[in-house]
Amino acid sequence: MKLASITYQHQLKIGVIQGIDRCFVLDPERHGIPDNIEAFLASGQAQVTLRELERNGFEGAEDVGLGEVHLNPPLKNINKVICIGKNYADHAREMGGEPPEIPVVFSMFPSAIIGPGDNVVLPRISSQVDYEAELVVVIGKPGRHIARERAMDHVFGYCCGNDISARDWQKGKPGGQWLLGKTFDTFAPLGPFLVTKDEVKDPHQLDVCCRLNGEVMQASNTSSLIFQIDFLISHLSQFITLAPGDLIFTGTPPGVGAGRKPPLFLKPGDTVEVEIESVGVLANPIVAEV
Repeated sequence: MKLASITYQHQLKIGVIQGIDRCFVLDPERHGIPDNIEAFLASGQAQVTLRELERNGFEGAEDVGLGEVHLNPPLKNINKVICIGKNYADHAREMGGEPPEIPVVFSMFPSAIIGPGDNVVLPRISSQVDYEAELVVVIGKPGRHIARERAMDHVFGYCCGNDISARDWQKGKPGGQWLLGKTFDTFAPLGPFLVTKDEVKDPHQLDVCCRLNGEVMQASNTSSLIFQIDFLISHLSQFITLAPGDLIFTGTPPGVGAGRKPPLFLKPGDTVEVEIESVGVLANPIVAEV
C-alpha cells in the first residue's frame, strides 16, 4: 500500500494511492484515524487499521485524482532522522576512503525534510552542494536492543530519499562538519509516498537510480549495501530507542558529484530525480537562496 500525506481542500489528510493517478482520501472522523502519518504510526494501530480499510474497499473514502491533491512529505514532524554514511563500498572509495568496519552514523534535523516537487534551496554559504539517492527505512514499531533476527518486524515501510550534502561544509571545515553540511533547510527530500513493507518483496534487491536533468548519475542496487537493514536496526537500537516514524537513510551508491572528475555540483535550474524500484520517483527542482 502506498500512503501519502496530502492537502485536500485545504485540509491535511492521509491518502492511499491507487494505481498511477488515483487517491483514496481517508476521513479522520469516519475512519477513526489521525490526519497525519506520524500520529497514525505512533498509535500502534496503523497496520491493523489499513488492512481493515482495504478489506472494506476503503468505504467512505473519497476517490479523487492524484492531481487534485497536494503531496506533502510523507513524514515531517518526527523524532529522529538517522543517516548511514559510506554504506556502498564503491561510494566509500570514490570519496577517498575504504569501506567502514562498522556503520558510519550521523543525523539530520527534521526541519531539513521537504516533499516531492518542493525546492531544494542552495545556501548562500555553500558552493559545493551534491545529490545522494537513498532508500529510506521508516520505523513502525518501537524498540531498544533489538535482535537482528527480529529487526525487520520494526519496519513499517520505505520511501525514496535524497541526502543533499554541502561538501564544503561536510568535509572542508575544521573537524568535518557532517551535521551542518547535511542539515541545511530543504536538504532532505522525502517521498513521494510511504510504501508499506508488504509491497516490497526484498528491500535488498532494489535498483536505485539518480538522474540530474534527465541524465543518469547513480545506478546501483541495494544488494550492494555493506550493512543491511536488519543489521542497521539492531546496531542502532543498542544506542537509542527507535520510535515509530523514525527515518533511516541507508546510504548512497557511487556516482555522486563530488566523486566525479571534474566534480559536478548542483546549480539553480537543475532537477534531481531519485528512483527506487517498487518505491517510486522523487523529483525536486534546485533553486538559489534569496
